[in-house]
Amino acid sequence: MSKPKREFERIAFVASDVPEAVKARETLAGRYGDTAPSQAGIIVALGGDGFMLQTLHRFINDKIPIYGMNRGSVGFLMNEYREDGLKERLTAANITRIHPLAMVATDSAGKAHKSLAINEVSLFRQRHQAAKLKISIDGKVRMEELICDGVLVATPAGSTAYNLSAHGPIVPITAPLLALTPISPFRPRRWRGALVQNRVHITIEVLEAEKRPVSAVADHNETRDVVKVEIEKARATELFMMFDHDHSFDERVLAEQFKF
Repeated sequence: MSKPKREFERIAFVASDVPEAVKARETLAGRYGDTAPSQAGIIVALGGDGFMLQTLHRFINDKIPIYGMNRGSVGFLMNEYREDGLKERLTAANITRIHPLAMVATDSAGKAHKSLAINEVSLFRQRHQAAKLKISIDGKVRMEELICDGVLVATPAGSTAYNLSAHGPIVPITAPLLALTPISPFRPRRWRGALVQNRVHITIEVLEAEKRPVSAVADHNETRDVVKVEIEKARATELFMMFDHDHSFDERVLAEQFKF
């Protein structure tokens, strides 16, 4: 499938509510013009990684390239903020196509809840007792019982977020992989997770669900008291992120792995 056409005369600027982002939006809109997102060819998001995630969700069905500039804290998914030469940067930027995860979480009443996750799908224990989970890949049980605080499945875009904090691997943005990472595993204590192909279907069943209740979260959408969670790539949904050609996401991933 071809990449979306970039139209530099119709740029929409969106910003988080932090003062630095609001001021940057006013400055850039005054300099380059501002178009309503529904009419724009490119969206420039000003904020941090959290705001970039919100922006991707907001325009998840619109197939508009989104270029982020960091006016937040970490900004791993963002480009460096500069006011000069924006159109030249957009012209030279690389467009990366990503797919979110599709989650179907079945609760204790048998109701199925569907959500999309750009970063990760996470399962968490709801009370003081550890969760007991069974993990299957493409219908084959790979772990009969994982006792833990939780487990997550992260996309490459989300591998530098909560997944990294849980000691999961960083995955290059174009790699056809998902990170399956335990959260505070108790048994088996030494299991540190797995990398799986992004074409697989992952099923996580909650054992002793009444005694050890578990919630499932797709980015920011939570379903409580789940008994089964199914996760796979949302093949029909595409998002387009833009990165400066001289400071690509893959370069940042590589650099991050050599930090101490």
